[in-house]
Amino acid sequence: MPEYLSPGVYVEEVDTGNKPIEGVATSTAGFLGIAERGPADWPRLVTSFSEYQRLFGRYVTEGNADRYLARGVEGFFQNGGKRCFIQRVVSRGGTGAPSTRAITGMSVTAIGPGTWGDRVAVKVSDPGNTDATLFKLTLMYWAVAPPSPLIDPTDPANRTNPNRREPTQLEVFDNLSSDPVASNFYNRMVNDFSNLVVLAQTAAGRPANAAPQFLAGGNDGAALTMADFQGDGTAVENKGGLAALEEVDEIAILCCPDDRFFNNDQIAQALVDQCERLKDRFAIIQAPQNAALPAAHQPSVQNSKYAAYYYPWLEILDPVTGVAKLIPPGGHVAGIYARSDIERGVHKAPANEVVRGISDVQVQITKGQQDILNPRGINVIREFPGRGILVWGARTVSRDPDWKYVNVRRLFIFVEESIEEATQWVVFEPNDEPLWARVRRSVGDFLTRLWMDGMLQGRTKEEAYFVRCDRTTMTQADIDNGRLIMLIGIAPVKPAEFVIFRIGQWTGGSDVAEG
Repeated sequence: MPEYLSPGVYVEEVDTGNKPIEGVATSTAGFLGIAERGPADWPRLVTSFSEYQRLFGRYVTEGNADRYLARGVEGFFQNGGKRCFIQRVVSRGGTGAPSTRAITGMSVTAIGPGTWGDRVAVKVSDPGNTDATLFKLTLMYWAVAPPSPLIDPTDPANRTNPNRREPTQLEVFDNLSSDPVASNFYNRMVNDFSNLVVLAQTAAGRPANAAPQFLAGGNDGAALTMADFQGDGTAVENKGGLAALEEVDEIAILCCPDDRFFNNDQIAQALVDQCERLKDRFAIIQAPQNAALPAAHQPSVQNSKYAAYYYPWLEILDPVTGVAKLIPPGGHVAGIYARSDIERGVHKAPANEVVRGISDVQVQITKGQQDILNPRGINVIREFPGRGILVWGARTVSRDPDWKYVNVRRLFIFVEESIEEATQWVVFEPNDEPLWARVRRSVGDFLTRLWMDGMLQGRTKEEAYFVRCDRTTMTQADIDNGRLIMLIGIAPVKPAEFVIFRIGQWTGGSDVAEG
């Protein structure tokens, strides 16, 4: 109640309406996997494949084995994805280390661990303007180290040198200051924007000019373990792995293109475990490349309403070699989820959708084979003459018929998350009839909008949903213990999985009496 202690005119703002509920985003993906380079301490948001390449590098092949994170992210954007968070997996066993280089008054450290940082060179030179207190910092990265000694590719005098090799990535920061309070202080300017290094000031003053020097001391660490994919959930910072992705609330789709790294189901199960625990995201699981024949094929994760399983692998033309290559389908499917959500809505099953950016599928699945696979919760990617290669399944791996379909589970995630985030204002409000009425109106208006958009089934609102928050949902003991309990029911739209036309003969009206 406002206080009025002296005569005068007072203006009060009164909140007379209900609080609208805004739907949360459902198309943001979280990717976990092995990258060529880049940060590994916490997930980075990328909004295009070119942005991914600038930060995490190219496609990765180790020995004769491919790593599929880059190809999965590429497939995600090819198929309509708009944004995703990337968590690079690195060895966390204590031996992994980033490359470094000490320059007068400044240390330069690669943005993430690994020997890739040894191919980053740093150069200090005069600035573009005439202020002698400022300097220019040039960073160069080569995917394959250039010949030694290094020929500076940024020096005009070397323009015609046959041993000069252009860097894979070049970053130039001009007119930098060594004054920590200046707006162009080099720590701030470089650390906020560089995809290659982070800087730290070790002494006052302008760094001396220096020819290009490679960073050194990078270490990839020990062989990756399951703990590296899991991350450290108890760490305050630098959790890594899935534990780091768990901190990103915006993620609605979870995928690890390298989930067969150990040739078993450990990583896939860890993805599902996180989705089951958080209940705000959905996992895309991939079949192994050497999957069993249809008669014996089973999903690698059993009985979860927070995961869907896709088979077979996809064939692409490698843009580097021009040779056909098989890759897992998860990244492409995640992009289809995002595309379907954006174009139609999360209530639409992400199926009967063309898979873009591929040339073929690993195995041509027939209708008879899919008759065996579909009831097991295996979503098949099939080629149809004249229609292209389509995702031809929309089931979760759950054995509960209520949660059989991907779009039903994801619709409930969307509704639950939207209501939870938009009703935080209710906490600590007086728990009585006026508050219950306001919450009912907020949730009811939100569900009405979903029903009008075709996300809920029913000819009327009453058939599509109900919302109750009153003395029938709470006892006096609940109220005394600070609980506000609302009961919500919604009727989700199920996909038309089996379309049946019953056709019979018609006598053309001869059975109609004359006269």
